[in-house]
Amino acid sequence: MTPVQEEANRLLGGVARHILLRGGSRSGKTFVLIRALVVRALRVPHSRHGVFRHRQIALRASVIQDTFPKVMRCCFAHVRYKWDGQSNRVLFANGSSILFGGLDDSTRTEKILGLEFATIYLNEASQISYGARNMLLTRLAQRCALRTREYIDANPPTTDHWLYALFEAGVEPRSGLPHGEPGLYASMMMNPDQNRINLSDAYLHQLDALPERERRRFLFGEYQSAVEGALWRMDMFRRRAAVSEETRAAIIAEMRRIVVAVDPSGASGPQDLGADEIGIVVAAIDHVGMAHVLEDCSVRDTPMGWAQRVIQSAALWQADKIVAERNFGGALVEATLRSIDPAASLRMVTASRGKSARAEPVAALYEQGRVAHHGRFAELESQLCLFSMRGYGGAASPDRADALIWALSELMLEPQAVKGRWQDQGWFSLSR
Repeated sequence: MTPVQEEANRLLGGVARHILLRGGSRSGKTFVLIRALVVRALRVPHSRHGVFRHRQIALRASVIQDTFPKVMRCCFAHVRYKWDGQSNRVLFANGSSILFGGLDDSTRTEKILGLEFATIYLNEASQISYGARNMLLTRLAQRCALRTREYIDANPPTTDHWLYALFEAGVEPRSGLPHGEPGLYASMMMNPDQNRINLSDAYLHQLDALPERERRRFLFGEYQSAVEGALWRMDMFRRRAAVSEETRAAIIAEMRRIVVAVDPSGASGPQDLGADEIGIVVAAIDHVGMAHVLEDCSVRDTPMGWAQRVIQSAALWQADKIVAERNFGGALVEATLRSIDPAASLRMVTASRGKSARAEPVAALYEQGRVAHHGRFAELESQLCLFSMRGYGGAASPDRADALIWALSELMLEPQAVKGRWQDQGWFSLSR
C-alpha cells in the first residue's frame, strides 16, 4: 500500500463512524475500502457487509470483476471464498459475507431493506441520492463484535451535493442545521499523484490535459461550485508557477506594489474549530498593471498568532502595505497589529457594502484576464466560485476570498498615493 493508503487505513480504524475518502480518479480509494471490508469480514465470523453503487452494471464492471479480485490476490492470497452469482455475494469460510448491490432496481432495493449489515460502503457516492443513502443507513444494524461503519468514496461533486454538506460543511443537507455528532464524521483526500506507483505517466498526463473544471475534480479531487450565476468560474483562473524560495526575490523585483490583506474573525486559537479562519492573502501589481495572487497565508489562530503571521508575511514579501478589515474587532485589529510592529504601513478598511457589491469589480478583473494566480489556491478559489449577484453561497464565511477582494481592490481599484517606505521596529526589515 502507498503511504496515503496506509494513512486512510488508519482513519478507517479510528473512532469515526461515517468516513468519506474523496479525491481524483484512480487514487486507490476503492482498493483501500474493499480491503477494509474484507478485514472486517474475516475478523468477525458471520458478519455481513454491503457494497452499493447507483447502477449494478457499473458495480459489476469496476468492483466485482476488477477491484475485489485484485484486493484478494494482493492482500489475501491464501483466503478462500465463494462467489454466489445469484445473490451477488462473496461468502467466506467463517460465515461472513459481502453483498454487492446496485440501487437502480426496486426489486433489488426491497431485498436490501430486509437485511442488516455491520458495514455499508457507498461506491462512487456522487451518483447516489441522499434518500438512498439514508435508506442504506437504516440497514446498518447488525449486532456483532464490530462497530458499525459507513464507508464512502467519491470524486468530489459540486458543493450543493449532500456529501459536501455532511462531511465538509458539517450540516444536515436538508435542514442546514449542524449534525449532532460531528466527531463521528471524517473525510480524507486521496489523489492520483499519490498513487503514481500504480499508474502510468500517460494516464496522469491525460488527466492533466482535461479542461480546468474536470481536471480539478478528477486530478486534484476538488469540489466544484454549483452556484447559479457565479461571479467566478474555474476557467477564469489564469495560472503561473507557484513561487518558491529560489524564485521569490525575482518575483518581488517584478512587482510595483505588494500588499498583505487580512480579514479577521473571532477565532480564539487553532482549536477553535467553530470559528472561521482568518483570511490572509498576499497580492501584487506589476509594472504593466497585471495583478498577481502570490500566497494564501490564512490561519485559524489567536489574535497575536494571526497578527504575527501578517507581519511576517509582509516582511517576507517586502510588502508596501497591510490592508485590514476593521468590521470584526474594530480598533483591536489595528492595536494587535501595531503591538507587533508599531511602524507598520497599515490601512484599515470598513465593509460598508454587501459582499457581492465588493466582489463584482474584482471578479470583472478576472473576466478581463488581469489577474494571475501563482500556483493553485484550492480553498480560496472554491470560496470565490461561491459568490454570485445574490451574495455568498457558502456555509461559512468567505474569509480567504474577503482578504483577496480587499487586496485586489487596494491594488487595482483604489486611487494610489505616492509610495513610501516602511520599516519595522526591530522585528523584521522592510525596505520597500
